[in-house]
Amino acid sequence: MPSQLLTKSKYLSGLQCPKLLWTQINEPEGILELDTVTQYIFDQGHLVGEYAKQLFPGGIDIPQDDFMENVGKTKELLVERKPLFEAGILSGKIYSRVDILNPVNQDEWDIIEVKSSTSVNDVHIDDVSFQKYCCEKAGLKMRTCKLGYINNQYVKNGEIDPKELFILEDISTQVEEMSEGIEERVLNLLEVISDKTCPEVTIGKHCLAPYECLLRAGCWGFLPENSIFDLRGGKTKQFSLYEQGIISIKDIPNDISLSRQQQIQKECVITGTTHIEKEEIRLFLDTLEYPLYYLDFETMGPAIPIYDGMRPYQTIPFQFSLHIVDNDKSEPVHHSFLADGIEDPRPQLLHELQRLLGTEGSIIAYNSGFEEGVLKELVEAFPEYTDWLEGILIRIVDLLFLFSNFHYYHASQKDTASLKKVLPAITAKGYEEMGIGAGMDASIAYERITYGNATEEEIARVRADLIKYCKLDTEGMVWIVEKLRRMSD
Repeated sequence: MPSQLLTKSKYLSGLQCPKLLWTQINEPEGILELDTVTQYIFDQGHLVGEYAKQLFPGGIDIPQDDFMENVGKTKELLVERKPLFEAGILSGKIYSRVDILNPVNQDEWDIIEVKSSTSVNDVHIDDVSFQKYCCEKAGLKMRTCKLGYINNQYVKNGEIDPKELFILEDISTQVEEMSEGIEERVLNLLEVISDKTCPEVTIGKHCLAPYECLLRAGCWGFLPENSIFDLRGGKTKQFSLYEQGIISIKDIPNDISLSRQQQIQKECVITGTTHIEKEEIRLFLDTLEYPLYYLDFETMGPAIPIYDGMRPYQTIPFQFSLHIVDNDKSEPVHHSFLADGIEDPRPQLLHELQRLLGTEGSIIAYNSGFEEGVLKELVEAFPEYTDWLEGILIRIVDLLFLFSNFHYYHASQKDTASLKKVLPAITAKGYEEMGIGAGMDASIAYERITYGNATEEEIARVRADLIKYCKLDTEGMVWIVEKLRRMSD
């Protein structure tokens, strides 16, 4: 593909930040490679697109690998008046590939853009408005624009039914409104592409929306440790301070109103001390009843349901780690479950949980709303466990409470109370050397080795990494509680 073309993806980049667009075209080596999570999202989108094609029987797949072949084949096939998948539309210096170009009436076409999201948002409208503009510049007569997105209330029962999986929403009116001024925007972005020098752009909210910019790490690299963008409380406050010329938390003037948590942050950054509220910690620890059960789930939520009775993006647990401490004198005992095979993991996981969790004692989770949500969805799918769940939910205690309320705070946590930040702050132990070090990575790895074409060697390695990662989540909670007990004495 000619590098100087303005494609729909680069059009969206340019709307977000002209510096990003210029760099993509002129210095692509400066763009970070896709990380595992972003690649997974793209792969999910591709799979969703394949199912959407089934809504248009008789459609023709146009090869995508070769740019000129894609454009040439599209021109040939337009005269056949059949649904075209990945039609390449070129007009001058603008180019767009259309997910589904569907013939209607005698000489009109509909655009159907397919997304793996569950609703329509502004960036989708920008996306389709560029496609429509490109098609019209190429001489096509357009009728309507539609967005095909996932119906998250669809429940799989047997083979996937694309008619139930997708919602096709007419977005023609929104596209028409967004198309106002598009020619000027396109011309401006073509000038950015052809400019010899990279445009200067100040950091701002556009760095974060609609997606986190691929240049953010470099553009924000001048900020000091514990900058105002590490301040708890959201981007509005952070950018307000930045616009006043304040870039470090320690430099926030005393006459600027701060919340209790923000004030704690500022004091910890300035003094280099840790904020500890012993009385609050003692009150929390006094609520814990032995035996203690430290619980953590790993889950997946693919766009296309895998099992009968499953919805798109439904949270499906495939693994748990459980550390049990019987009393204040005993050592923690670890139990682990990791599903094996392609069958629905939930029945066996529930059976194991019921066997291990007993009938009394505190069940400790970190951000317990997640674990509670997983358990509720499990029982919704397997109602025979309803009575058991009621006894489980009243026993759950959220360890996050102490840290989200800054009853303990260390400046290295920045603006978050996540376990990934709290654990090293309070124990000096972390996830850096782990083969898998984040929940989304665990989900992707599990799906790959379970439903992909992984070798036996890779499966064994990933399963070992998954067990090690999930174990650290619950073992880390054990260490944290032990540290809290010592510091509250």
